[in-house]
Amino acid sequence: MASTDRTAAPEPGFRASSRLKELMAEHFTGVDRAAREKSAPVAWCTSVGPVELLRALGFQVFFPENHGALLGASRVAGEVMGRAHAIGYSPDICSYLTSDIGAYLARKTPLSRYGLSAAPRPDLLLYSTNQCREVRDWFEFYGREWSVPVVGVTSFRDLGEVEDSHVDAITRQLEALVPALEAVAGRRLDPAALELAVERSRTCSDLWRQCLEASAARPAPLTFFDATIQMGPAVVLRGTAEACDYYRLLAAELAERVAAGRGALPRERFRLYWDGMPIWGRLRDLASLFAGLETSVVASTYCNSWVFDALDPRDPLRSMARASLELFIARAEGPKQRYLERMSRQFQVDGLVFHDARTCPNNSNVRFGLAQRLRRTSRVPVLVLDGDLNDLRCFSDEQARTNIEAFVEQLEDAGPAAAGGGHP
Repeated sequence: MASTDRTAAPEPGFRASSRLKELMAEHFTGVDRAAREKSAPVAWCTSVGPVELLRALGFQVFFPENHGALLGASRVAGEVMGRAHAIGYSPDICSYLTSDIGAYLARKTPLSRYGLSAAPRPDLLLYSTNQCREVRDWFEFYGREWSVPVVGVTSFRDLGEVEDSHVDAITRQLEALVPALEAVAGRRLDPAALELAVERSRTCSDLWRQCLEASAARPAPLTFFDATIQMGPAVVLRGTAEACDYYRLLAAELAERVAAGRGALPRERFRLYWDGMPIWGRLRDLASLFAGLETSVVASTYCNSWVFDALDPRDPLRSMARASLELFIARAEGPKQRYLERMSRQFQVDGLVFHDARTCPNNSNVRFGLAQRLRRTSRVPVLVLDGDLNDLRCFSDEQARTNIEAFVEQLEDAGPAAAGGGHP
């Protein structure tokens, strides 16, 4: 039988995390200082947008989606979203957007722990709609509010195969951005600086992939819940040497854990894959619940969103374009299904958990029959959790607990022959 301790804690954290805390503090205070002192141009960028252009031009870069996640994790989101709803932003749209705009209107931010009174004010906002349309609407609110330029890339969505014609079109849009970025930066784009930024982004991507793939080992040294914290530098420091250095440190520590046979949980009986967004306000609770069930969530679609295999410093803009189009979130159902089948095999999972996030349809993959198709083709049990990234009114703690416990009991009753990867 599964453990009866439903609140068991995961194993102690990573030694590297002390450096992680320093890096994140340095990032936030550095952008804030540049904004206040006008010592460097400041840009806001979407999380998988063309940040390498900004790095090459000397911008300090802030990522509002990261701020949205912090609002969710700190549960400030629930206090402030109503401010955005009151000015016409629907409760049905991205709760990152409504949380962030609501926080701005309420003058509240979890960045206060780093000494910031608000998100740093930008000189320019740069988006890519490869994830969703909301990022453009989000940035245009601030463009109107502060009278600063809003520029970006309108991307393809629901792609089957990524064709050269798609890459050509996005490359042209990236090229067209350069004059606007140069005008705000007050300098010309140095091709060598762009190549260096892309090289660092690719190195960061490769190292982050290495960290995530460590959890193909049994027992897994890193869970999805760990990775949502450890991904910080891959999000906010992509294109920098500091991010690369951090993931070398983390990769080495994970290799030690694998060599010693030390897992993220005291005991790992079952292995799951998580598809969709984190439920930020319940990360700790869910991590403890799965740990108590001796079930390791070993991999996720979400954390792999910052793995960019196409990046190539020898062809910076074109490889940036291709990398932005190859993202899981930008693909059609066929490529998504093949990806999830491959990940299920690689990580030897016993089941798949799909988070159907109410306000994030672009990152919810259970609305067009994908979960049912995977259940048939891979013979892997599937659990769907209703919730949201930030709006906890869409999430029931009791229902989720009941469903997760029942799902793990189903895995136990089925035995290894019925599970996707099997278990000891």
